[in-house]
Amino acid sequence: MLRIATRKSALALWQARRIQELLGDCELVPMSTEGDRILDRSLAEVGGKGLFVKELERAMSEGRADLAEHSAKDVPFALPPEFTLSAFTEREDPRDALIASGVRRFADLPRGARVGTSSLRRAMQLRAARPDLEIVAVRGNVQTRLSKATSGELDGVVLALAGLKRLGLDGHVTEVLPVELSLPAAGQGALALETLRGSAAEQRTQHLDHPESSTCVRAERAVLARLGGGCTVPVAAFAVLRDGGIWLRAALGGPLDGGVKMLRSEARGADPEVVGREAAESLLEQGGEALLLAARAAAPGLPPPKRA
Repeated sequence: MLRIATRKSALALWQARRIQELLGDCELVPMSTEGDRILDRSLAEVGGKGLFVKELERAMSEGRADLAEHSAKDVPFALPPEFTLSAFTEREDPRDALIASGVRRFADLPRGARVGTSSLRRAMQLRAARPDLEIVAVRGNVQTRLSKATSGELDGVVLALAGLKRLGLDGHVTEVLPVELSLPAAGQGALALETLRGSAAEQRTQHLDHPESSTCVRAERAVLARLGGGCTVPVAAFAVLRDGGIWLRAALGGPLDGGVKMLRSEARGADPEVVGREAAESLLEQGGEALLLAARAAAPGLPPPKRA
């Protein structure tokens, strides 16, 4: 019987039970990770999304679990050499969603509105589109962050649509944000299965790899690998299969003159790693190196909103 290491949040357990259904003859090993326990600081301050992954990897190394289930967007681009991502499941809608109080659309948010997000990637893109907004860092599970908007504590929050749909909370969504406004995170909407390299669990889970989703997610993760993306670097990457090949769009943000600047690129091709590197190289050629340095120096905060 395979043992699946998973976080204890409602969303993680939903996702792990879905993998359990697909594999059969499995048991869940729920765990509380350091990323779940530290909620008073941003992920960038305390070590990044790897905090959600390391303790699940330790459980596999110590023989307490055979595989780990992750949201693909939470998996660092570089894994310890003994681990591998054996499968990416079929992707849910990867877009971001706005839950607002008082208005229906992002464009209708009042000047100076307070909008919550746990993602520096989202924050940079929203501020690039609306420099007047006050972006508020929010942590906690999906329900906790959602309540910030439904209670009126904030004017709105932006969350991944996939998580809301999986938990049956998408009825709260006031607008699904177009990718032109908020380009998704690499891997957003897909689940990633991590195993020890060469293990029986790796062999047993490979059939869950969804070819289209896997190709797109691997292209997106190649952008992160080239740029060294993480929680302190607001990188977005989103690929689709179009006209027989991969169409990848990428974005990189950073602080500039008291505001934010976004660089954007596209690449097309057949090999996901090549396409991802090409999109990343285009960002670097546009001045991305300086933006990366500025983003890391400014992390974890954002400059305050511009006032008229």
